[in-house]
Amino acid sequence: MPKRPKAQAVQPEPAPQSSSEEEQDEQPLGEELDLSSEEEFADDEGASEEGEEEEQSEDDDEAAAEDGADEDIRQAIAEYYEAASEQQRPADATGNGVPAETSGREHESSGRPLDPGSDSSEDERPSRNTIGDVPLVWYKDEDHIGYDGQGAKIGKSQRGDKLEQLLARNDSSKALRTIYDAYNDEDIVLSKEELRMIMRIRKGQFPHVEVNPYEPYLDYFSGDVDPTPIINAPEPKRRFIPSKHEEAKIVKLVRAIRKGWIKTGKAKRAQQQQPQVYLLWGDDDQADSAKTGSHLTYIPPAKPKLPGHEESYNPPKEYVPTEEEKAGWELLPPEERPGYVPQAFECLRHVPLYANFIKERFERCLDLYLCPRVRKKRMFIDPKTLVPKLPKPQDLQPFPQTLALRFSGHTSRVRCIAPHPSGQWLASGSDDGTVRLWEVATGRCSAKWTLGEPIMSVGWCPNAALQLLGAAVGKRLVLLLSGLGGEEVEAAARAACKVPAAAAAGGEQQQQQLARWESRPDGGLELHTQHPVRQITWHARGDYFASVAPTGATQAVLVHQLSRHSTQNPFRKNRGRVQRVAFHPLKPFFFVATQNAVRIYNLAKQALAKKLLGGSGVISAMAVHPSGDHVIVGSEDKRLAWYDLDLSTSPYKALRYHSYAVRGAAFHSTYPLFASSSDDGTAHVFHGRVYADLMTNPLIVPVKILRGHKVVDSAGVLDCAFHPTQPWLFTAGADGDVLLFCN
Repeated sequence: MPKRPKAQAVQPEPAPQSSSEEEQDEQPLGEELDLSSEEEFADDEGASEEGEEEEQSEDDDEAAAEDGADEDIRQAIAEYYEAASEQQRPADATGNGVPAETSGREHESSGRPLDPGSDSSEDERPSRNTIGDVPLVWYKDEDHIGYDGQGAKIGKSQRGDKLEQLLARNDSSKALRTIYDAYNDEDIVLSKEELRMIMRIRKGQFPHVEVNPYEPYLDYFSGDVDPTPIINAPEPKRRFIPSKHEEAKIVKLVRAIRKGWIKTGKAKRAQQQQPQVYLLWGDDDQADSAKTGSHLTYIPPAKPKLPGHEESYNPPKEYVPTEEEKAGWELLPPEERPGYVPQAFECLRHVPLYANFIKERFERCLDLYLCPRVRKKRMFIDPKTLVPKLPKPQDLQPFPQTLALRFSGHTSRVRCIAPHPSGQWLASGSDDGTVRLWEVATGRCSAKWTLGEPIMSVGWCPNAALQLLGAAVGKRLVLLLSGLGGEEVEAAARAACKVPAAAAAGGEQQQQQLARWESRPDGGLELHTQHPVRQITWHARGDYFASVAPTGATQAVLVHQLSRHSTQNPFRKNRGRVQRVAFHPLKPFFFVATQNAVRIYNLAKQALAKKLLGGSGVISAMAVHPSGDHVIVGSEDKRLAWYDLDLSTSPYKALRYHSYAVRGAAFHSTYPLFASSSDDGTAHVFHGRVYADLMTNPLIVPVKILRGHKVVDSAGVLDCAFHPTQPWLFTAGADGDVLLFCN
């Protein structure tokens, strides 16, 4: 139903009707308004008399050209406007000649007020039917459609069938502008102004004629420039740039309010108004808990339906069942009968007591008297049962237990050790600038190399045909001839370490930013880099070896090929400071440990395969299991983490047995053993068995703590390594000794 336009806030006083308007009202109404033309709606906007006469003449010409079939339509329109003109003329005091249903209606164009009882708009007159939001289908079998404001029934009007309605619509002059309101059961006749609004809406225009979409622009600010401003200083930057300090404060306050750390005034008042109640029939440990036993937030059940009219003590008559309905309900099974039967009483004094009150009260008391008391069982837990059941260390032998040999000879702290693949020899590097070769069986020093700078790392080449020993010394990588294996092995090692002059000259310009290869006078090989090297590690085949320079930025990790005497940088950018690197023993994977994470790269695909998340401390040691599926990482936060690469990127087990930073970690090549060394002067030995079944987790059991080194300048055991074939452990200490622990 279209709405009547609202009265404007400021409206001019109605002017007396001009003679031209009176003449226009007296003209035939069939010519006054053409519903299909736009000019008909311009009479309220002050159209000129000449334009109106021209339009009327054009309409007369067109009407004359119409055939006889349109005479009935024009006659109906003429009758409609004849009735409309009678409504516009002022009525006498007795209201003679004005229909009852339109006596109070006046057009806004005439300046007279509208009838407040007009039923043409639901905003100007409230509905007389007060049943609310109730479907009328409920009243289809009743003789009324609702109730008015006084509570009286609104009866249904007698409406004919479709044929009678069609005939009545053809006979009535108001049928084209009549709408039936089923809610109030009455016909609503649209006024001329409402028809204008409908036509304007259908044409995409504003419903109200007085609305001007192109209002003139009002310049609220003056365009004059003052000769002298009040303040000539430039605007400070803080006025148009948000303060980061205030933003951080606001973020902290909002977070505290959301977490409940800061109570606002509303929350404080709600907490003070909350009554002190106690949970009588529940457990004490659940009284103050807002969560259920499954640690899920408690969700309240759905609220029951509110009582309606049928549950009133004096409901309407249509809600009260008849005797026939009650008899029918008695024949139904008990489970299908309605739970409540509405009854009507004249007043509340006549409402009887609840029939089952005494019975239900007695049953409740009987339940409380006869019900068994719930006994809360207190759990007595033996602390020994909380300790996981692990096998005894005696059942996990062999593993290193006792100190067997002490290798003495270095004058400063021993930073690194490397057992020979055969297990007969042991190499060690110290801060005194020497590399020593020890015989494991006797503890005798068979060779010594003086390199002039502290030795940071040593490593044996896995190729048994070369017997080379690599050492990281300052900014150099030195490959030494160990002299083991006979003359043929030594000749092959010299040939491998000899750098051709043409290759050195040709590759010097290409590799001047990475490494420079030079032959040593004693037959070895030296690689000069631009940054101090901290670690050297070999590939399982013995042709490639990698070096780590933590301060090298983009050149922190370099991979060198011995056969071609070439150096390459596998990473353009390192994500963090690199601490350790290692080759996978079986697959083309490369492990790079930064300060907070371990990244595993696939060398065949040249892509990142996995990232292992570290702890809070800086990574200081790393070792790869012989199978390649497990990694142990030691950090400066006194933690040794075991990673299962097939399980997760987070540590499978975190071992916290050391009291100071972890400096070394190692796996045994054949036995299920691994060890860690720390600055607390101890080395811990663990039994770590890995099962072939992927559904079984590794078994990790600490078996022995080895002591024998002295702590010097807050430095204890700096490195550890297992014997290749025996369950023995070598440790390098800051006291300048190398110890061998046997089973």
